[in-house]
Amino acid sequence: MLPLGVNEVIMDSRRGFSLLHPSARAFFRERKTAPGTPFLDVLHGYVYGRWPYFYIGTATGARPIPLLLRPIVRAGAWMLRRKARPDEPGRNGFADRYHGKVMPLDAAERLVTLDVGLDLRGLEQIVPYPIARDIVLRHPDHIVALECPCRAERENPCLPLDVCLIVGEPFASFIADHNPRRSRWITQSEAVEILRAEHERGHVHHAFFKDAMLGRFYAICNCCSCCCGAMQAFRHGVPMLASSGYVARSDARRCVACGVCVNACPFGALSFDGGVLRIDEAVCMGCGVCVSKCPRGALLLVRDPSKPEPLEVRELVAVGRSN
Repeated sequence: MLPLGVNEVIMDSRRGFSLLHPSARAFFRERKTAPGTPFLDVLHGYVYGRWPYFYIGTATGARPIPLLLRPIVRAGAWMLRRKARPDEPGRNGFADRYHGKVMPLDAAERLVTLDVGLDLRGLEQIVPYPIARDIVLRHPDHIVALECPCRAERENPCLPLDVCLIVGEPFASFIADHNPRRSRWITQSEAVEILRAEHERGHVHHAFFKDAMLGRFYAICNCCSCCCGAMQAFRHGVPMLASSGYVARSDARRCVACGVCVNACPFGALSFDGGVLRIDEAVCMGCGVCVSKCPRGALLLVRDPSKPEPLEVRELVAVGRSN
């Protein structure tokens, strides 16, 4: 059967969206700031934000698929398996529509402590996807900690659950109002505490973008490789995660081949060959987890010009002000 409340989406011909919660109406009105966004995409975003656990649970296979929705879910799974085809204009795979940008801890902290709104568009050098790559932040200090749908839908999830940070409006209010038992309002300093605690656990910070969320950034997820649907898809060849723009490099003079970094790497980019640490830079996403775990300080992140530009919001703000 369909999720409870699905009839909310049906618009009364005289009252328009008056049946919806005020935060949902604000979400639909925000479409005006994203010209060209199809109404069906916004409706998709409503379903995604209104029932995130049903949405993610069925997408990852953790939840049984209702009979009536099986054709739709099969179509979504087909899109998930597709890869982007840049040689065919207008044909976009799943990864182009829903994707994450890896961020080292310090960059993630700066994003959740902004004190000004942002309107940054066309960030293809940073978020290398043909769509869903804008950062439009309204009230960046409005942050909601949501129980991670990927973790919550697992049988034995990593804890804690409330590690998904929904940032800015209209997304924060929409998620909080429709998931009151699984979300809470937090301050920017509390968001930083969550980021640091998750980093200490060896989890990766992703800034997530989605076409159905008005084609822009809406959340920072703190992802573990065992529960995260995006990382799982990435391991199976769906290119839905973009590098931070950095890669890990080692100092052989300091490395004692203890193996801590190899075990900590969420992407499997580190290994030992004859007692020498090898870093597969094609696999390394520049998350910085290995750097913080190395007890000898033998690792650091360095900029890799072959990777997309880092998502450094304060630098982007400064450039915008100077232009």
